[in-house]
Amino acid sequence: MKKKKNGLPILYIALIIAFLYLPILVMILYSFNETSATGPFTGFTVKWYESAFRNQKILDALAVTFSIAGIATVVSTVFGTLTAIGIFNSRMLTQKIVTNVTYVPMLNPDIVTGISIMLLFVYAGIPRGYMTMLMAHITFCLPYVIFSVLPKLRQLDPNLYEAALDLGARPGYALGRVVIPQIMPGIITGALLAFTMSIDDFAISFFTSDEANLSIYVYSAAKRGIKPEINAISTVVFFGVLALLIIINFRKKKEN
Repeated sequence: MKKKKNGLPILYIALIIAFLYLPILVMILYSFNETSATGPFTGFTVKWYESAFRNQKILDALAVTFSIAGIATVVSTVFGTLTAIGIFNSRMLTQKIVTNVTYVPMLNPDIVTGISIMLLFVYAGIPRGYMTMLMAHITFCLPYVIFSVLPKLRQLDPNLYEAALDLGARPGYALGRVVIPQIMPGIITGALLAFTMSIDDFAISFFTSDEANLSIYVYSAAKRGIKPEINAISTVVFFGVLALLIIINFRKKKEN
């Protein structure tokens, strides 16, 4: 007799997907609802999107969000790539120690990371603001870049770098013209991950700055009641992050 394959029934899978995505679908639906009340769908409209992008507070929050994400991505990508190269060329014991330490910010709950960074700023006497949020975002984005670049370094033929040195190239030139192009897919994937994580962050931003990025603005506005503008701007961010995740997964699949 043939044994039945073990697996989760299709119905259970459908229920799990519905539980995860039904609230998002409801939010998207209400962002197009003609009435501002949370009730029956009375008609299709895009006026809440127009209203959201005319709201100066939302535009200011978007400016903070994307400027922080952009700068944090660039800085964490540069330093993360250099750190990954340093880890790769270190001794085995050093590699293990630094790798395990680098895992900590990724495994820590965001609220723990946020409170610890806030306490560090308070202890150092640094007033919370735009720069403290930026430093915090760079800190938690670094590991994502490091662990995106390291696998590409392990796939790299070490003889290429040695050959470039033997042919007269200086170490910096060989790094920029031989190593970096070979690991560029990992660098781009790490940068996309860093950008996504920065935009998505709430807890660390909340504890480390008095500035309002988009997630803090939505949180503060939601306490006074869910407005259609919040549904609209959240929908825009959702599809933006979804597009980035699709690109990241596509690149990882292509690299493998």
